[in-house]
Amino acid sequence: MYHPPIGLRTKVTILSLFLLCLPWLGYQYVWEMEKYLRHGQEKTLEGTTQALATALHERPKLFDKQASFLNQVQLGRDLYAYPLARPIQLDGKLADWDAYRHRSINYGEQYQIYRADPAKPLTLSFEHMVGKYSGYLYAFFEVTDPSVIYRGSNSLQIDNNDHLSIATLAPDGEFRRYIVSTVSDGWVSAYELPLDPNKRTPVTPEVRIQGKWLKTDKGYNVELRMPLHMVGSKLGFAIADVNSKYSRNIEAIIGTSGIDDVDKLGTVLVPSPEIESIIKGMSHNSSRIWVVDKHGRVLAKSGDIRASQSVWTKTAAEQQPADNAWDQFKQQYLHPLYYKILTTPPKDFVDSLQDSTVLNGSHIELALQGKQGSTWRLTPDNKAVVLAAASPIWIDDKVMGVVIAEETTHGIRTLRNRALEKLFNVILTVMSMGTLALFFFASSISSRIRRLRDDAEQAIDSQGRIQKAIEPSKVRDEIGDLSRSFSNIVSRLGQYTHYLENMSSRLSHELRTPVAVVRSSLEHLNNQSLDDTSQKYVDRAQEGVSRLNMILNNMSEATRLEQSLTHADRDQFALNKVIAGVMQGYQFTYPKQKFELNISDNNLPMLGVPEYIAQLMDKLIANAIEFSPQHDAIAVELTSNGKHAQITVSNHGPGLPSDMGEQIFESMVSVRSQKAQEKPHLGLGLYIARLICDFHQGSISAKNLLDKQHEVIGVQMTIKLPLFSG
Repeated sequence: MYHPPIGLRTKVTILSLFLLCLPWLGYQYVWEMEKYLRHGQEKTLEGTTQALATALHERPKLFDKQASFLNQVQLGRDLYAYPLARPIQLDGKLADWDAYRHRSINYGEQYQIYRADPAKPLTLSFEHMVGKYSGYLYAFFEVTDPSVIYRGSNSLQIDNNDHLSIATLAPDGEFRRYIVSTVSDGWVSAYELPLDPNKRTPVTPEVRIQGKWLKTDKGYNVELRMPLHMVGSKLGFAIADVNSKYSRNIEAIIGTSGIDDVDKLGTVLVPSPEIESIIKGMSHNSSRIWVVDKHGRVLAKSGDIRASQSVWTKTAAEQQPADNAWDQFKQQYLHPLYYKILTTPPKDFVDSLQDSTVLNGSHIELALQGKQGSTWRLTPDNKAVVLAAASPIWIDDKVMGVVIAEETTHGIRTLRNRALEKLFNVILTVMSMGTLALFFFASSISSRIRRLRDDAEQAIDSQGRIQKAIEPSKVRDEIGDLSRSFSNIVSRLGQYTHYLENMSSRLSHELRTPVAVVRSSLEHLNNQSLDDTSQKYVDRAQEGVSRLNMILNNMSEATRLEQSLTHADRDQFALNKVIAGVMQGYQFTYPKQKFELNISDNNLPMLGVPEYIAQLMDKLIANAIEFSPQHDAIAVELTSNGKHAQITVSNHGPGLPSDMGEQIFESMVSVRSQKAQEKPHLGLGLYIARLICDFHQGSISAKNLLDKQHEVIGVQMTIKLPLFSG
């Protein structure tokens, strides 16, 4: 399986990915910083609640009115006057209460105060809630009553009909009772009853209690208001049901609490304007402030966490970037990338406690135990984190209420994002510059290595001859040392190769004289009368001298050809005619050898020396005849593809060894077995053929021929020569 090489630049680029650890470390550092900032915000908020609680310590009058001294409150019995956004229009239609109807309570059988006949089913019930706006206490009653009995128009009694009873412990400490009834739909009439609970005769009309009575399909609605200064810390409402116009007996009474005894009355909590003014007077409007009694009921509220102006938010808002090209680049390109990881504080989120009237939580429980507490919570939509801190309010060594302050972490998150933005900007700059520096450094190294590789490949050709020297580098580093070493090695190889290349000419020149002396001596001995044994040895010596002389001639031929190629003049000739001519000569020279010819008839012009091409074919044909069996034909083919001509000489016989495809064209390389050699072979034939191909800027190659079973059946020589294009 082939695996592509991995370059230095790729490796350095991969190693530079470890720089990505820097953003992660920076993020972890800023995350730790955010934890400390949150801890600081928590302590700051606890200090805010403690300062506000200090302003409310030992002020019992602020809590007496809200009945905070009760041990517990009961839903439905102890009322809460919800703050209203606008005054209620008293029309009995209850449309103005739609935004608050989810806070109303249904009063049914479990809230009954009196029942004339328990065996009869109870048909009376009502929905009810109270609210506060601008010095008035508003209330509505949506009564379910199949039989509505109005007060008689001429009757002096006001309680023998369907009516509403109100009882309160007034601010002056007096127990006061009122009855609201009407003779028909419309404005109601209110009457104050005597202080004695046993008396039901009205004293005087109470014009300060105003309201509307409106009959409905299932009963009637009562909508009324009364001044807050009439209402004390205790308050109760009750609906009396009369079903007969004739007997006018009260069948049942359902109420928020008992109304005939002050001790039976429930409490009413009206958000305290005094406490709210204290909160605002302290100017702590940077957070949302709650003040609750020990039952968790809200006494006052100030601020909005959606528009927090805390020190954290102000600090983040003050760090506005300058309007320049760099900042615009960050806003357009970097910040969208950063905020795929970072979270932007939302401009809006769901605040489930916005209109709460009762608060609870672990921080409030700690504060009610006399300790400071704080907690973190997620908003229901998971968009914001809210920090809440609580401190106790002490009255006579007892906790009578709790101050709660809330803030979002938007400011800290913004500060964190700003810090991470700056950190990422610096890290990206450092990483970019570092990566580029490493990349260019790796490119420089790899370029020098590739240049050294190219010089080494160009210094030695495919036959192992030295083409040119390697220029040594002057850079004083390891690659420079390697370059100088390669230059020294190639120089020494060049000297040795030059020595080997000239060895044949030197041997030929030096051996000719001793060979001639030996030959003349043998000829002289041959002219003498010798016995048979001596003559045998003389003949063998003459045969060896002849073989040696043939070797010298072959060596001289290769040397002469190399020298003549350097001074040969090139002429234009027709390659197809030269090949056709030499093949005709071979057919006459080797009459017993079969030839299969496929020579193109097209004119194939070529620039070179036709005699050398003929010599090239001599070597190839002689080599093919030597290895080919006599009964097998030698195939010679000449084709062209436009710019090149291709000559192939194929013969059957033994194949080439697997590692000799290129080496057989070297000087003094032969693949013949020693036993098969009848005359000396120095392996110069194919070497001469390669020299001629190189001279004509062509190439020569050899490969084994295979049959259908992929068995070797012969050898094919292929020569590619460039054609002359004019």
